[in-house]
Amino acid sequence: MSKTTPISRRMFLGIAGSAIGATAMAGHMPPMPPMEAPSRNQPSIDADSFKEKALETDVLVIGSGIAGLFAAVKAHDAGANVLMVSKGRLGSSGLTPFGKGIFSYDKKNAKMSPDEFLAKVADSSIGTNNPVFTRQLLDHSADRVAELKEWGFFDSPLCFESFSKPMRERQIPTMERIMMTHLHKEQGRVVGASGFSLDHNTVFNFSAKTVILCTGSGGFKANGFPLCDLTHDGTIMAYNIGAKITGKEWNDGHPASAKNSGSSYDNWHGQIEELPSTTSAQINHHLGVDMNYAAYINGGPVSMGPGANKAADNDASAGPYVPEAFRQAGPPPQQPEATGLRALFSQDKPQGPPGMGNESVGGSTAGMAIHKSEGLVPIDATGLSSIPGLWASGDALGSYMSGGIYTQIGSSMAGSAVQGAIAGEAAAKASQSVTRIAIPSEKIVQTKAEILYPLKRETGYSPAWVTQVLQSVMIPNFVLYIKKERMMQAALAYIEELKEHHGPMLMASDRHHLRLAHETMNMIHTAEMKLRASMMRTESRCSHYRLDYPEIDNENWQAWINIYKDEKGDMQLEKQHFNQWPKFA
Repeated sequence: MSKTTPISRRMFLGIAGSAIGATAMAGHMPPMPPMEAPSRNQPSIDADSFKEKALETDVLVIGSGIAGLFAAVKAHDAGANVLMVSKGRLGSSGLTPFGKGIFSYDKKNAKMSPDEFLAKVADSSIGTNNPVFTRQLLDHSADRVAELKEWGFFDSPLCFESFSKPMRERQIPTMERIMMTHLHKEQGRVVGASGFSLDHNTVFNFSAKTVILCTGSGGFKANGFPLCDLTHDGTIMAYNIGAKITGKEWNDGHPASAKNSGSSYDNWHGQIEELPSTTSAQINHHLGVDMNYAAYINGGPVSMGPGANKAADNDASAGPYVPEAFRQAGPPPQQPEATGLRALFSQDKPQGPPGMGNESVGGSTAGMAIHKSEGLVPIDATGLSSIPGLWASGDALGSYMSGGIYTQIGSSMAGSAVQGAIAGEAAAKASQSVTRIAIPSEKIVQTKAEILYPLKRETGYSPAWVTQVLQSVMIPNFVLYIKKERMMQAALAYIEELKEHHGPMLMASDRHHLRLAHETMNMIHTAEMKLRASMMRTESRCSHYRLDYPEIDNENWQAWINIYKDEKGDMQLEKQHFNQWPKFA
């Protein structure tokens, strides 16, 4: 009989940690990060040295992607004083630099009538789209594309020069590299916003008659897709002042190539160097969770191409439902005139959009929903939110332009341009009848303290470690994509702990880590929203798939889910029927 070696507590924890890591890798999920060693914060900057600067405008546009561009331009053209502020740089923010195809609907020569287009989008989205915003895409996309052409958008793979042209001509001021953290509400309406510079020790307080959020979507900073500067900042700022949020149960299904899966540049197959081009009507049913289901049933990796990724039992009806008219294998069919984005489907390149070619791994866009399906709840066709004076557009607006699935190549870029223009004009007109309301001095003091708090903590947790825990909890295929109640409940317990304990103890040593601390809190709130909405929707539809509720439930779920903060500060959820505006509208 062999002699038994005593196992100390330290050895046991080490063995357990190794086993957990091995299990995580086998399941294609990130291993749980090791517990962070206790350390004291050693700030390289003095929080008390931050100065304050106040600015005033009629319309404040937050975000400098394509939605922000058109919001600012059209608000100016409608007679308002406009100020754009952005965490990034004009034309280089969010996902705008990566949008190489933009949809343009030719009313005179279209092969598909507006009614046919609307009907097919409704079929593909299984009823989840809002036809008001779908119709806007048809009515205005060609005009926005014509303006982009005039500005030189299609002459360069980069957007800065073409975006700068209309801004310079109108002398619209742009403030870049400002991390916005707070929206301010007084007397029931939005009155401004606050944030801090990423380049110098300054807190900015913006007084505005109206505000337009063009802040894009967000994710959990997963590898393989350029989402690391998108963390749902606008959504959470709006949620914190009482705005309603929608669409958190839907999932964008972009994978990453198994080879160099962490390289965002490689995953774009050379598309970054492509000149932008236009796309025409071609309704699809893409970026769902069929690949995630195949990986769950068969194990990874998954591959693109005809016949790939069938369920283990070869039952064609298993897994996420795809409407009969849209069932196909592989990428969308190539049209003869294909250039730019569609040229990527040629045989001498990896097939399909970023990450979709050869063997793939999932989770590349973890934390992001389908374009236009998540964000602030609109109460009318202009993108006005449930907070008077606060508009949103593009991926910051839960317009459901395409519903809970991606239906039209190039519609995301076009939709952002169209919605930004409409919101800009509406916000400008509204500002003309608004009497400016000052942000109270005590709120300015409180906001500054909240912004700088992580710099003043002596001990706590780094944003990197908390983010890694969040990723380990949320990104696994069997939590975020192939959903079931017990796993989401378990994940929610972790996320609630991060929100209630670790988030308030985030510490920062400089402005960069201060930004990360605020971004991490935004991702934590988003994770809670995604879990709660996914548990509430007890059916499977489009990009939301429940293993324990695999069927579409039209009797109970012809409705969107809205999320809001109640008077006690607790997160609440409600239904909004597909064919109705919010109850308070």
